[in-house]
Amino acid sequence: MNLRAIERQLVENDLNRAMESNQFVLHYQSKTNLKTGKLSGAEALIRWQHPERGVISPTEFISIAEDCALIVPIGQWVLRETCRQIKEWVGSGLRVHPVAVNVSSLEFRSAGFVEGLRIILKESGVDPCYLDIELTESALMLHAKSSVAILRELKSTGVRLSLDDFGTGFSSLGYLKSFPIDSFKIDRSFVRNITSDVDDAMLVRTMIAMGKSLKKGVVAEGVETEEQMIFLQQKGCDEAQGYYFKKPVPAAQFAKLLERGVGPARDLRRQAAPVL
Repeated sequence: MNLRAIERQLVENDLNRAMESNQFVLHYQSKTNLKTGKLSGAEALIRWQHPERGVISPTEFISIAEDCALIVPIGQWVLRETCRQIKEWVGSGLRVHPVAVNVSSLEFRSAGFVEGLRIILKESGVDPCYLDIELTESALMLHAKSSVAILRELKSTGVRLSLDDFGTGFSSLGYLKSFPIDSFKIDRSFVRNITSDVDDAMLVRTMIAMGKSLKKGVVAEGVETEEQMIFLQQKGCDEAQGYYFKKPVPAAQFAKLLERGVGPARDLRRQAAPVL
């Protein structure tokens, strides 16, 4: 326990230096339209380029950043850097699709978050339609009534809004209907076994149908096999992302995908999915 406490303190100290020394970088993971096979968007994912430990995954430092309140300035950096990169791609003549940015519950509820987003959009000169704000279902349901008001204010900026980790936060249908959300993202924990587990397959079918009935786009994350892709395709899921298509890559490599404009992995095949 002492060793873990010491390690946590070291990470916290290094995080402060990381902000000052510009040690963070963004990678981008593609989203693919399951009907056309074309690139349809991306998700910006932060990486920490530690001078001694190398590249550190966000799973190793995001929770610590939340505990020590650094998640708010880190989140602002991610938004600003994403907008800067979008502006660069658009200025290069590339066909850019919406880029999603994960926003933590602390950042979402921090004072001045929406106004800060307005300032970033204005300073960067980015059309808001290129930015997709992802918020977890559990974060929105923590204080559901106040979430509706903040979401409506966010929506007024012109950005897209997505409900991340759909299926994990126990949302009521009433709130799902009232949230001004553009799309649902089915959590990877449900996608993992959709071709081998009857219950997971049923849940994912139900979530896709629910999204369609509420007139929301549906995105599946964590797609790693062709069988999973085919299942989702045949059940009417709109988009998917995961290692089957492409791992997160640096901005320069993602620009090449934008130049091609096609699905980054392979052509989508329409085959019979396993019957579950």
